[in-house]
Amino acid sequence: MKKTGTSETGLVDRTSTRIRFSEVDALGIVWHGHFVKYLEDGRESFGNRYGLGYSHVYDQGLLTPMVGLEIDYKLQVGYGEEILIETTYVHSDAAKIIFRYKIFRRSDGALVLEAKTTQVFLNREGELELTNPPFYLEWQKSHGIGQKGEI
Repeated sequence: MKKTGTSETGLVDRTSTRIRFSEVDALGIVWHGHFVKYLEDGRESFGNRYGLGYSHVYDQGLLTPMVGLEIDYKLQVGYGEEILIETTYVHSDAAKIIFRYKIFRRSDGALVLEAKTTQVFLNREGELELTNPPFYLEWQKSHGIGQKGEI
């Protein structure tokens, strides 16, 4: 039976960063909007590791704008602290790229944030691609994703 909907694939990347002074507010904690940048850091690291980087997609004549962002803040982090960004690829049969994230405080492993992003494919004229582009299907296949009989 072929699975529909979405499923986690086991494709996970972890990267870390240290909180810079320019990223904290007057209270000395990361301003909430900077977490979106950390999610971007996670996607870039994932793309570099697994061959799904922005330049590769662009070279295929496509753009992948963000159409969905969900963030669940758990704890605060402050200046000088190091965070670990865990990015997990989530398979979808639809023509979109979905990632789930967990951000941890490096010093004690505490969960700081959970998030999810959804991107779609647009051609260079800005038109929505309704089916998965061939390069993306090939990428999925090369990582054992979306195969018939997937449970």
